[in-house]
Amino acid sequence: MGNEIQIFEEKKVRSHWDEEKEEWYFSVVDVIAILTEQETARSASTYWAVLKKRLKEEGAGQLLTNCKQLKLESADGKKYLTDVADVEQIFRIIQSIPSPKAEPFKLWLAKIVRYVARP
Repeated sequence: MGNEIQIFEEKKVRSHWDEEKEEWYFSVVDVIAILTEQETARSASTYWAVLKKRLKEEGAGQLLTNCKQLKLESADGKKYLTDVADVEQIFRIIQSIPSPKAEPFKLWLAKIVRYVARP
């Protein structure tokens, strides 16, 4: 299993390759920060908290239940439990965020999943 940093338009997206499941996981807060152009991780986390509540009210509770937490390195160099989602979950989250970056991000994500060599 390996943690990696992917780059979308000069912004970092923390990711994790689960070798056993052969599946990518991406930091939800990093994705939200990019799509909503949040300046800080704290503001992206706040946005995620509000979005989780809205998704739950809309009946997407299973999406939230299936999100995992993994220890990923933060900007201060320490590892913290971070909400991560697989590609299908990330696509669902992207659908819930009005953003002009949504389509370019989805295309980028598809390339990462398809072409980036697994660690």
